[in-house]
Amino acid sequence: MLLLGLGLFAVGYYFAATKDAHLNPEKLVFNEQSVTVYDRFDAPVKNVSAFFTRQTVKIEDIPKQTQLAFVSAEDKRFYAHNGFDIKRIVKAALNNLKAHSFKEGASTISQQLIKNTHLSQEKTIKRKLKEWKLTRALERKYTKNEILEKYLNTIYFGHSCFGIRAAAEFYFGKTPQELTLSDSAILAGLVKSPNNYSPLKNPQNCSHRKAIVLSLMQSNGAISEAQRKSALNEALPSPEKQTHSNHSYLSFVFDELGEIASQHNLRLGGQIVIHTGLEPNIQASLDELCEKDFGCDKSVFIADALTGNYKACVSTVGNIKRLPGSLIKPLLVYAPAIEENILVPATPILDEKVNYGGYTPENYDRKYHGYVSARECVSSSLNVPAVKVLQSVGVKRAVGYTEKLGLSIPQEDLSLALALGGMKNGFPLRDILSAYSALQNGGIYTSYNFITEIFINGIKVYQSKQKNTPVFSQESAYLMTDMLKTAAKEGTAKKLRSLPFDIAAKTGTVGTEHGNTDAYALSYTTRDVTAVWFGNADNSFIPYTGGGEPCGLLYAVNEALNKQYQEKHITVDSFTKPNGIVEVSLDKTSYYDTHNMLLSDEQSPLTHRINELFKKSNLPTKKCDFFSNPSILPPTLSLTNNQVIIALNPHSPKFYQYKIDRYDYATHTTVYDGPYLAEFIDDTVSGNQRYVYTVTPYYCENKGVSVTLPTVNTDCFQDKIMEKEWWQY
Repeated sequence: MLLLGLGLFAVGYYFAATKDAHLNPEKLVFNEQSVTVYDRFDAPVKNVSAFFTRQTVKIEDIPKQTQLAFVSAEDKRFYAHNGFDIKRIVKAALNNLKAHSFKEGASTISQQLIKNTHLSQEKTIKRKLKEWKLTRALERKYTKNEILEKYLNTIYFGHSCFGIRAAAEFYFGKTPQELTLSDSAILAGLVKSPNNYSPLKNPQNCSHRKAIVLSLMQSNGAISEAQRKSALNEALPSPEKQTHSNHSYLSFVFDELGEIASQHNLRLGGQIVIHTGLEPNIQASLDELCEKDFGCDKSVFIADALTGNYKACVSTVGNIKRLPGSLIKPLLVYAPAIEENILVPATPILDEKVNYGGYTPENYDRKYHGYVSARECVSSSLNVPAVKVLQSVGVKRAVGYTEKLGLSIPQEDLSLALALGGMKNGFPLRDILSAYSALQNGGIYTSYNFITEIFINGIKVYQSKQKNTPVFSQESAYLMTDMLKTAAKEGTAKKLRSLPFDIAAKTGTVGTEHGNTDAYALSYTTRDVTAVWFGNADNSFIPYTGGGEPCGLLYAVNEALNKQYQEKHITVDSFTKPNGIVEVSLDKTSYYDTHNMLLSDEQSPLTHRINELFKKSNLPTKKCDFFSNPSILPPTLSLTNNQVIIALNPHSPKFYQYKIDRYDYATHTTVYDGPYLAEFIDDTVSGNQRYVYTVTPYYCENKGVSVTLPTVNTDCFQDKIMEKEWWQY
């Protein structure tokens, strides 16, 4: 009775749970209503369907080897079962029990089609019962070929490709009829995880997955050993060189969609609604600015610093990795050095020829500039000082900061050359832009996104959450930002200097003695982070440096942004100085003459001070007393033609007044009282006399210590005067 009762309950629950589950033939077809993309203002983005939809492919137009590739990879008993592979279900259940997990699935192609087109992402018994009911209905209504056709026309292949026609065209530039065995194995391998097995993103993973699919095909009798080996040796497709179009933003949206689906185990099918950070007016302005033919590839990204979303972008090369050049200096070198209290903006750094075990970096102008402040080193993007600072910080310690910024650097790239962006592969421009968020955002790293929300079949399956990682203190981030403001005012990014708001910027150029391959310009304000790259996908040379045309385009983009802000009566605020930052006056003479950072004397005039920013926790400790306690190095004295010549030390301060007094056995005479002079001549001395001179520096009312010079004996004539100890005669 108990079993009967349980059975009746199970049957009743099944019918109750699945009463609303009905097979809808319209959902089994991917069409222009299947995916909707909204901009930041919840308005639908126009022409989305034209971006990815392709005409349905009939099963008879798909090569048999392509069909068998998918069957072998996803459901080898597809033609034998009635929608459910009982053997596979039992095997998966046993394996899951052994592994104490539920990682291994047993979904057939029919089940996948139903899950992708009719069901939500939730993992519940109720959803599973609906899946079983709908799969049975699917198998009753359609033939195996019809089911496989619908499956191949609706599954997601990554890179905005829904259906096999779009995938064949995107990855191989072919129609489905033209797909080879190798092509088919790649596409069949993509189904498991389009993001992880993309030949354009992860070629190594793709090759491994392709080999597995070919082996499955051989073991299932679909191909011979010779066919497997031949297909295995066929090269993967190379990254497609995309051309500029208004759909650049959507390209990145669908790339991100694939990444999100992989990370959150989402099935992309049914009715998909995507919300983004796209601002159409800004995108339109950017498209117009990028219409100019610069004779090379280009990428421009604009991120909203307040929301963490991309407002607009244009790219002719997608998300390729490039060497970052000097764009890496603030992130890897200077900001870590400030954070570690190794350096402040005023720190004098000797720009000189160096050799680190055979590594001899040079500046862009191939010159050395002596002592230069860290601020000027950043502003002028000097190379030698950057390498010196990295050596002081330590490569491993510095790389620890970039790791937190989302810029992972392989072990084999760890060297001092990193200070100048020297590495094997580099980073996508988007990753560098996101890394600068830590400087813009008070030391907190934020990864910027295109997608804000995703709904599938009416259920929200994804909500973007900003990844906030503390990297630098607020004080360190502000000091670095202030140095980059100088770069925008008078340094390599000075094309931006006329913009009417606070802006920090950095440029970068990558090249060899034969020419440049990459040119960057990046800026940030309290509202936006914008990055520009010029180069070529094939690494051919370009006639640009970062401070040239890229910085000019960066200026135009910021100008367009500001125009739209003004129209909306929005102001771009200045960067807020943290409480832990103070402005300190340094003594100019000590700084330039002896390269020491001494606090200025309270009585020094403004013309003898340098104002610079410091952390309160890392202030100079020594103080200059040049003005309150004047002192000088000993002058030199000589007697020539019965004239006493007193030469002030060339390093004696020029801002002192000098009083020279002469004493003999009976009188005291002030022979000079006035400003610094290189040489004083006393031609009023008498013969056969002994004189003592004192030199006293003073500043305003502050009298310094008098320096007493050796005794002069005017009985000594020329032959004695020039001897070392003439005053003893």
